Amino acid sequence: MPTLRALECLIAVLDAGSITDAAAALHMSQPALSHQLAALEREIGAPVVERLPRGVRATAVGRAVEADARAALSAADRVIGGGRAAARGDSGQLRLACAESLTASLLAPVLRTWLRRHPGLEVRLTEAVSADDLVRHIESGCADLAFGPRPSRWSGAAERIGLEEVVAVLSNGHPLADRDHLTFADLRDHPLVHYHPDNGLSAWLDTEAARHGTTLTPVMRTRQAATAAQLAAAGLGIALVPTTALTSGLSATLKRLRPTLSRDLVCLIGTPADPLVRRFTADIIKRGVPQSPSAKTQLDARR
Repeated sequence: MPTLRALECLIAVLDAGSITDAAAALHMSQPALSHQLAALEREIGAPVVERLPRGVRATAVGRAVEADARAALSAADRVIGGGRAAARGDSGQLRLACAESLTASLLAPVLRTWLRRHPGLEVRLTEAVSADDLVRHIESGCADLAFGPRPSRWSGAAERIGLEEVVAVLSNGHPLADRDHLTFADLRDHPLVHYHPDNGLSAWLDTEAARHGTTLTPVMRTRQAATAAQLAAAGLGIALVPTTALTSGLSATLKRLRPTLSRDLVCLIGTPADPLVRRFTADIIKRGVPQSPSAKTQLDARR
């Protein structure tokens, strides 16, 4: 198969009408250019240029391949230009997977800035309900980056975003609302707004409760942490909710757990050498773990 360099030499010779001028335009020696033309002619099996006493001109074969040679060089230029534009974030596609509790608070603000600066960038986003789900998206090649709790199995590249605290959400006036903090033992005799088994919080919270000698009593299960917080605020039961999922308008009482219950949030990187991926990761890490201002005020007041 002919190289792009050989095609570039052919077009330069045809445009210049001279081996000498074409070599000068390409910053090559004349022997090097002649070598490229000879390789192209061996590949085709026929001469592509005819040497004249003064310059050169295309043979019938050279004229036949000229249009395709120009098209191939134009396509190569588009490949390079498109790749550079994608590396700058001006075009291309970025595939993201994110834990559903982090989509609005962590990802949306960074995406808002990125899409305003890079309107030609296409972003594809998939929400996940567990750390294992995030790993599957990366390993299957469906995502370039995944954001969420640190998975139990992952040997690839990862960056720590920060620490996410899980707190108890109670309705205002709940019998435990006057406590400074809650323990898992305090939850034993109270109904819990728990999570659907598909949500990674379900198994993790059950494991943490068992570690403290407690069995949680679900009154219902939901797939979303924000929904659990709203139902707890309505009085259905206590919910254990990551602070990243708490909204500013939530009318509820928040209690820290003792000992503090928290987990690492990480960014799993499927293509660590990609400059676009590295830049987006850096912006996510710079933002850090978000938290509702009103939730932070209430929790800090009870330290």
